[in-house]
Amino acid sequence: MSKVLVVMGSDSDFPIMEGCLKILNKFGVEFEAHVASAHRTPERAEQLAKNARSNGFSVIIAAAGLAAHLGGVLAANTTLPVIGIPCKGGALNGVDALYATVQMPTGIPVATVAIDGAKNAAILAVEMIAIADNELANKLEAYKKEMADEVAAKDVKLQDKINAMEA
Repeated sequence: MSKVLVVMGSDSDFPIMEGCLKILNKFGVEFEAHVASAHRTPERAEQLAKNARSNGFSVIIAAAGLAAHLGGVLAANTTLPVIGIPCKGGALNGVDALYATVQMPTGIPVATVAIDGAKNAAILAVEMIAIADNELANKLEAYKKEMADEVAAKDVKLQDKINAMEA
């Protein structure tokens, strides 16, 4: 099975990224998680990206706040898909990270999820891997059915509350 490389710009991103790692575990997708900074350890970030394919990774997830150049640095050094997670923080509360992650030049794409969208990044990585993995695709179908069932149950509860209201 394919693996996912998760790179955080700082260990302070872990509370956000914990949801990502839990989703990968839920689907049984192997991963490694590391801290590497686009600015403070650019050589480490570069090497993680350059060696990712030969180390068995299929997708890279990059989480960073503020200037948020990590996803772009990783994408510039690999042909693997990179998913960027802009993290809240600083004066602009993550909007700066969102712009830095999503506004990549032609040829260096970074698929970008919402600010602090770590769970969606993991689901997107699972979907990418599931293109060639039917067992994983079946798990995704079951997951989406489970979500739909939860919404249907909430609707039943809402209808019960409405019906119990006095006129």
